[in-house]
Amino acid sequence: MNLFKSTTVMAGLLLTAAMGLSFDAHGQGAQKAPWPVFSPTVKGGWVPDRPTGDDFLPPASGPGPVMSDPAHPYVPNGGGRQPTYRVADLSNPILQDWLKPSMKKANDDVLAGKVPYITRERCWPAGVPGFAVYTRGGQPSLFLQTENKVTIINELNTQVRHIYLNVPHSKNPKPSWYGESVGHYEGDELVVDTIGLNARTFVDNYRTPHTEKIHVVERFKLIEDGKILQDTITVEDPGAFTTKWSAVQRWRHTDRELEESSCAENNYEFFNYDVVPIPQASKPDF
Repeated sequence: MNLFKSTTVMAGLLLTAAMGLSFDAHGQGAQKAPWPVFSPTVKGGWVPDRPTGDDFLPPASGPGPVMSDPAHPYVPNGGGRQPTYRVADLSNPILQDWLKPSMKKANDDVLAGKVPYITRERCWPAGVPGFAVYTRGGQPSLFLQTENKVTIINELNTQVRHIYLNVPHSKNPKPSWYGESVGHYEGDELVVDTIGLNARTFVDNYRTPHTEKIHVVERFKLIEDGKILQDTITVEDPGAFTTKWSAVQRWRHTDRELEESSCAENNYEFFNYDVVPIPQASKPDF
């Protein structure tokens, strides 16, 4: 068992103690938790429920996220067809005009055969709501739930979100990569409110910018008898979007353990391109 697996198992054991649960030999909870349990065992997590799971689904009604340009449909890898890079649909009415030139340039670069900036391939944090589509293939996310906090770990580049429960937002949170997320349970849903995000991330994989005014609300809920985890997302940013808009992400459960995933040590040499520099520290943090 590698270090990352050991850490994941230890986190699961700490979670068990905090919840007051006992597990049987198969890792199943013997007692019911006082909240919906999104990771029922210390093994496994959630992976996208469809081939293009790293894109948002549109809401049932109302304004939705930026998606693929119909004239240049996105084709993911592994489907038996020639894969493509994403070209954003700039006709989406949620976009303020100032966003479009940079997005058009990115589109033009793709259509000219250039490799676009992709957050996960350059090892940068995904932010919120980008974290919900920050994945690739079968790399799972694990939910660690305690009385006062929910921690979400995504295997890809070991990205981590911290959600603090039943507390108010800080008065003036300092902008950061993942902002300040506070949450509470409403019946069978975990409701997460995030503010305090910096403007260095994109809201999706179509390179849609946002400002520090962005406010994101997510509602996590198990559906289809617990086989699917759904995240209904609402985004409001008067500095970037013409209106509030919504999106949906869905994951299915997998028994595969999370593994160590190092980005900076592998990416540039493997792909042999340098779209955006990989983040590096000028001095050690220890």
